Amino acid sequence: MEDTMETVGLGLQLEDLPVGRQFKSIGRTITETDVVNFISCTGLLEVIFTDEEYRKEHSEIKGRVVPGVLVYSLAEGLLVQATMQHTGLALLHLDFTIHKPVFVGDTIHVEVEVIEARRSRSRPNVGIVRSRNQVFNQKGDLVQTYVPLRMVRARSDGSS
Repeated sequence: MEDTMETVGLGLQLEDLPVGRQFKSIGRTITETDVVNFISCTGLLEVIFTDEEYRKEHSEIKGRVVPGVLVYSLAEGLLVQATMQHTGLALLHLDFTIHKPVFVGDTIHVEVEVIEARRSRSRPNVGIVRSRNQVFNQKGDLVQTYVPLRMVRARSDGSS
C-alpha cells in the first residue's frame, strides 16, 4: 500500500540551501538537568561541573557554567529537528569557537548563514554545504560560532 500522505518536518536539501541563505532556530533554555545528564553520560565529570564549593572558590567564571560542548550539542539539536531530518547525511568537518560562557537558565538560539553549497563531485545526488552557525543567548550575546561542513541530500542528480 502506497503512502500518499505528506510527511512534514523533513529537512532541507541542497537546492534549499543557496549561498547567502540565512535563518534562525527556535530557542531552548538550558537546565540543571541538561548539565547533569550530559556530564554523566559523557564522563565529563570535571570538578568545575560537579563541585559547587570548588567552583565558588576557584573558578574564574562565576555561576553554574554549562560545558561548551553541551551548548554546541543543543544548538545542533535545534537545527537537526528543523533542517536535517532525512536529508542530513554526514558531518565532514567543524571549526568551533567559544566566545562567552553559557549558564544554567540561559536560553540559546542559532543563527545560520550558508557560505558554501555545491554538488558532490563523486556523488551527484549529494550536496556539500558549509554554514556559519552563531549561537546567541537570551541577551543577544554571541556565545559560540561554529562552521560545519555537511553532506546533504539533493533532490536531483543535477543532470537536467
